[in-house]
Amino acid sequence: MGLSAAALLWGLPGLLLTIALHPALSPCPAQASVPAHRDYCVLGAGPAGLQMAYFLQRAGRDYAVFERAPGPGSFFTRYPRHRKLISINKRYTGKANAEFNLRHDWNSLLSHDPRLLFRHYSNAYFPDAGDMVRYLGDFADRLGLHVLYNTTIAHVTLNKDQRAWNGHYFILTDQKGQAYQCSVLLVATGLSVPNQVDFPGSEYLDGYESMSVDPKDFVGQNVLILGRGNSAFETAENILGVTNFIHMLSRSRVRLSWATHYVGDLRAINNGLLDTYQLKSLDGLLESDLTDLAIVKDHEGKFHVTLKFFLEEGNRGADAVPLPQDDNDNFALRVAYDRVIRCLGWNFDFSIFSKSLRLSAGGELSKKYPLVKASYESKGSRGLFVLGTASHSVDYRKSAGGFIHGFRYTVRAVHRLLEQRHHGVTWPSTEHPITQLASAIIRRVNEASGLYQMFSVLADVVLLEENATAFEYLEEFPMQALAQLETITGRRARHGLFVINMEYGRNFSGPDKDVFFHDRSVGHTEDAWLSNFLHPVIYYYRHLPTEQEVRFRPAGWPLPRPTAIHHIVEDFLTDWTAPVGHILPLRRFLENCLDTDLRSFYAESCFLFALTRQKLPPFCQQGYLRTQGLVGTESLRQHGVESGLLRDYATVGRGDSGQQPGDHRPGQHPLAPGPPVSPFDSNKEEL
Repeated sequence: MGLSAAALLWGLPGLLLTIALHPALSPCPAQASVPAHRDYCVLGAGPAGLQMAYFLQRAGRDYAVFERAPGPGSFFTRYPRHRKLISINKRYTGKANAEFNLRHDWNSLLSHDPRLLFRHYSNAYFPDAGDMVRYLGDFADRLGLHVLYNTTIAHVTLNKDQRAWNGHYFILTDQKGQAYQCSVLLVATGLSVPNQVDFPGSEYLDGYESMSVDPKDFVGQNVLILGRGNSAFETAENILGVTNFIHMLSRSRVRLSWATHYVGDLRAINNGLLDTYQLKSLDGLLESDLTDLAIVKDHEGKFHVTLKFFLEEGNRGADAVPLPQDDNDNFALRVAYDRVIRCLGWNFDFSIFSKSLRLSAGGELSKKYPLVKASYESKGSRGLFVLGTASHSVDYRKSAGGFIHGFRYTVRAVHRLLEQRHHGVTWPSTEHPITQLASAIIRRVNEASGLYQMFSVLADVVLLEENATAFEYLEEFPMQALAQLETITGRRARHGLFVINMEYGRNFSGPDKDVFFHDRSVGHTEDAWLSNFLHPVIYYYRHLPTEQEVRFRPAGWPLPRPTAIHHIVEDFLTDWTAPVGHILPLRRFLENCLDTDLRSFYAESCFLFALTRQKLPPFCQQGYLRTQGLVGTESLRQHGVESGLLRDYATVGRGDSGQQPGDHRPGQHPLAPGPPVSPFDSNKEEL
């Protein structure tokens, strides 16, 4: 029997085709596609973006990194233009401690893989930028980070939804129109827009981003560079030996990093022009507000600097514009220039972000950086965090938050905040008996890289338990967010706290400071508060400071005025382990704050205390009474006697000790020990 037309149409192949085409044939409109969802979206696969991706991956979170280039670290494929980084790669320190060595490794990201240390990628103290590109590529590949390359996010906006973690989702749209929905947005795009000053003739400038880097193109030329930062001096250094002269013009005076202690200011590796200027070899530096100037081009293609108000007097031909030297034949910039180069730094790219995100408020600094809180969260949108170089407004010209060796730690702090906020994972901490407080602080100030690099920004926090019998130790917390510590960390601060910070002297840093003055170093413990160089400072608070106290803290102080404060005297070797100079004053400060004795004791000392005192020191309470004390031997006892740390009980009553029977120190039982043996004590006085 032959098949009918209907059977041919509705046979198995036709049925499958109809099912496949059903959405297109349906008269009802199709629903809009739902954007791909990620809990965490990271914009940019530079150092900060990859660092956050590492922490998210280790925590097992749902995330994706969006990168417009075909590989990570695209900024370093072009910048710095002359390819030499100014971040030091100190491969040898004489120490085996990995955490300590990171203090002097300004390029490595944090990871569990020792192969991913930058010292394996370059032998140079100031590495080539290409080595950084190679390093970041290996970091992403070896750790298997989830990066979507060749994906340019063209627009970011908000979609309010009460089901979202923060009351809204972030909607990202790429160059192909693909949408992504994110619960948390982490912006790590860096600074990518060249800073430009609009003045008459600015169209004649060569930009740092596009100028020639071949010195041959500058042979025998007069060059004017606008700018006063490392990019300007880097450019000058490259052509210093081939030009007739180089003049450098900027609004502000030169800021030397060794004077300001800010690594973003002029570094010694680029400051050759300062030599040739001060030694009068034709090159020079001048200060002027660029917005008051104008550049005019003559018929020979040469460039002249004039004042803007001369151009405003009327429309004249380029060769007829009045020049300052027409009235003042000693005008500094009266020569003609062959090139004028703009090296004015970079700004954040706000263009892809909807105004509803409120990333900028229009202030001077907010034109360069997004507005963020001390926690690196946007002031305008909850759940939007700014990472890396773009987050530098928190510590601009103060610390290292705009550079890899600083923001690798601030990124970790943001991740810890997110873990607590969205997953209930409290800020990591360790718990110790109170007798270990001094040693815990000493270890951190001698080893920790985050404290050392992010001085006055990240601090360790010690949370005391009731009656100061024990403590929790939290590492690298954003100091300016101290008032929100309980919310951010999930920890309680109900019985007092210590904040451990690294600081320079209050009047030691600045562009006008002579940091090489005589007697600049402080060596005596009693003068520790006058220390100039980087040194540990410990703040004690009986109660957690309030928002208002943090906001209205004394000028120049990183924190509100504390109940008590202690400076550990600066050390030439940055090695704060001297028993008398460093450890003993710290222990006494802690004891005064806690009203307790933090020394360690042998078992026989604790036994005598148990017979003669109403309150035992914490070490005896936590050790001896739990049969965990240090048992003294005859040789140890004899050593204590000979060193003057213990009394010779065998002589008591015979007068051999120089004391008459019955004589003893005020408040001390005749059989009580002298100052007990402590690993941190070398003096013979009892507290």
